[in-house]
Amino acid sequence: MRSQICSGLIFFSTIRATISLAMNSPKNVVVVGGGIQGTSVAYQIAQQSGEDTNIVLLESKAPASAASGKGGGFMARSWGDGSPTQRLHELAFDMYEGLANDLGVTSYRKLPVLSVGPGTNKKGVDKAKRDKTLSTILPDWLDGNASQIYPMGLGDDTAQITPAEFVNKMLEQKSEKIKVVLGTCTGVETSEGSGEDTCTVSAVKYMPRDGTEEATLPADAIVVSAGPWSCAAEQWFDGAVQLPMEGIKSTSIVWKKPEGKEVDATALFCGEDNRFGTHLEVYPRPDGTIYICGIGGSDYISKEDLQNGAFREVCEAKETRVEAAKSAFQEMSSTYKAVGELDRVQSCMRPCPPDALPYMGRVPGFEGAYINAGHNCWGIAWAPACGKAMAELVLQGECSSVNLAPFDPARFTPSQGRGGRGRKKRGANVGEQW
Repeated sequence: MRSQICSGLIFFSTIRATISLAMNSPKNVVVVGGGIQGTSVAYQIAQQSGEDTNIVLLESKAPASAASGKGGGFMARSWGDGSPTQRLHELAFDMYEGLANDLGVTSYRKLPVLSVGPGTNKKGVDKAKRDKTLSTILPDWLDGNASQIYPMGLGDDTAQITPAEFVNKMLEQKSEKIKVVLGTCTGVETSEGSGEDTCTVSAVKYMPRDGTEEATLPADAIVVSAGPWSCAAEQWFDGAVQLPMEGIKSTSIVWKKPEGKEVDATALFCGEDNRFGTHLEVYPRPDGTIYICGIGGSDYISKEDLQNGAFREVCEAKETRVEAAKSAFQEMSSTYKAVGELDRVQSCMRPCPPDALPYMGRVPGFEGAYINAGHNCWGIAWAPACGKAMAELVLQGECSSVNLAPFDPARFTPSQGRGGRGRKKRGANVGEQW
């Protein structure tokens, strides 16, 4: 009898919690930023929420038009450094394979990784061919000059995906629930919050891409996930949170698949090549192209420039670095030196906070406002985990899959300024306090 009573109490407690969650969960969610991070947040909210939750993905140009359309897509489960981001490496890696299968993503695969030192002769390649382990993962196209070669991963905990395909597949699957709106966020509207010193998000303001007049989207939750441009949210939330950010603008190149040749699937992490100023990262893709970054000569973009939209529309490659990358790779690959042809050259930015940790969590003083940005070079690799974590926070009020405390968006904000300076009540300026 006692066990039946306990079971009944647990059942009704669960029902009550479910009803409470459904009543308190936001019904109109706007995610700012249509890259792999923002789209993962929108996708996971769509997965975890009810039919009455509306989701808008507000993107300034086009989904996956910035780094998510130009990044390498490499991931490594065990490459975390023991810092708080270790969990993001592991959770995201474990999620990717299942998501790729569910979404029909063709570019996901596990692949081995080699470390390759630059060289002036073929001794390194010849030695690797005689090694029982290395010879099984040495790609045929690595047939030029190299020094020391050793394995960094045999393909059990390293993988790749083409991020633009992943973004588009998520949006295709959830097209009935996620609406893509093209425009640039300009701020938020608020109403009185539940506490004495809080306000609540009620709408998101934006400039439509094809329009001249500011418009609004109804919102009781906003997730800012716009890569390096997320630091503009400092202005949207009236200084309630400070988001120091630097954009690192780097060039990458993509080689065409050589006609009549298969391209072996082994990634390379190359040592510093002082001849060309490069430290190449080489990622062959399932379509036979080879993506290369680590070209050197990056530019560092200030927070002030990012807040003004620097390189959001146009982000061109540096020709001098393109030539350096070509030359460095062709030293390693006689095949590409003979028949290699570039498919495209490009450039994008990675968002870097001062402590190399992402911003993930609430905006203080603004109910329904969240930041998910600053993921540095691991933004693509961590995307599913970040999406899941932020969806839990938005819909459930807390995150159970990842400890978000180290990623507090307000960690660089002086305590006296957190949510209490220059905020608004019912959309009106109210000064320091109210």
